[in-house]
Amino acid sequence: MLTCIDLFAGAGGFTLAAMQSGYLVKVAIESDPHAVATYKRAFGQVEASGPDVFAQDIRNVSPDTIKTKYFSKEPCDIILGGPPCQGFSAHRINGAGIADERNELVLRYFDFVRAMRPTAFLMENVPGMLWPRHASYLNRFMAEASAAGYHVHAPVVIDARDFGLPQRRKRVFVLGTHKSLMQRSLIWPPQPSHGSPTARGRNPNLLPWNDCSSAFRPAEANDPNNIHMNHSDELKRIFAATPLNGGSRRQSGRMLACHDGHDGHSDVYGRIDPRAPAPTMTTACINPSKGRFVHPTLNHGITARQAARIQTFPDDFVFEGGLMAAGTQIGNAVPVELAKVLLMHIAPSLEAHRNLGTECG
Repeated sequence: MLTCIDLFAGAGGFTLAAMQSGYLVKVAIESDPHAVATYKRAFGQVEASGPDVFAQDIRNVSPDTIKTKYFSKEPCDIILGGPPCQGFSAHRINGAGIADERNELVLRYFDFVRAMRPTAFLMENVPGMLWPRHASYLNRFMAEASAAGYHVHAPVVIDARDFGLPQRRKRVFVLGTHKSLMQRSLIWPPQPSHGSPTARGRNPNLLPWNDCSSAFRPAEANDPNNIHMNHSDELKRIFAATPLNGGSRRQSGRMLACHDGHDGHSDVYGRIDPRAPAPTMTTACINPSKGRFVHPTLNHGITARQAARIQTFPDDFVFEGGLMAAGTQIGNAVPVELAKVLLMHIAPSLEAHRNLGTECG
């Protein structure tokens, strides 16, 4: 069985995808207490059947200790993880984010690669990571990877809806593979399975994008994540005046002083259109003041469960810590079904490498 560790594991989107793809996740590292509680509830502890969880700042975890304790007798096939992306976010204007200390965690991620010597690593982040103002971090990461004997495939921006997910979510994936892996055996990235009408005109084998309507089916009565924000009577009236299935704030007549004179924030207080892929589930996805997060037909924001479904978590996956904490965990997660596509695409090359018995020295 292929083995891996999940760095910056969050609630466990990458971990769940890996497990469902046949990988053995041995270790997870995460510092947020609510995410840790969610992760432990979902996957248990190493004494049972799940990964061992290091609930602490990754800068305080020794990569050498992890290698000695968990991978002294077998190799680590792949390291997963999505370092915090706030410093790279598109919402950081002008020069904001350049000196954000969280950007350094991309390099901390590579400390584990250097120590563990996995066959491959797969890192996820926001597209802003590729902006020129952040080039120093990515360039240093690539240089260290090359010096350590890894081939780093060109970073790719992948849109979740192009792989059948009900969400227009673009994220950067950086795949590195050890020089001992037969590179010709791995084509990266995988080809999309779904596409826009224009893309389908060029490639008739593509399927149409999936809409997000199934996210709004009834939840189980005892689902602790079937909760949404409580809104003022004024906001409820605004939502009631917003047309169904994708109506916008402007159509509701809502205009604040901050809206006067510019066209920005047009999605704020807008309804989700269930006939199309949903907007990106951010860490504020349960708050209609932060984006197009109003229920398609009801007069309130979406529930945590609906957001989790859009991120393709199963309904029995429970997020701990209350509504706001759940929203943060959901927005930070790698969509489960997208991660599965990527991990299953990589798996045959990793298995062939392991069967050859080649060491990543």
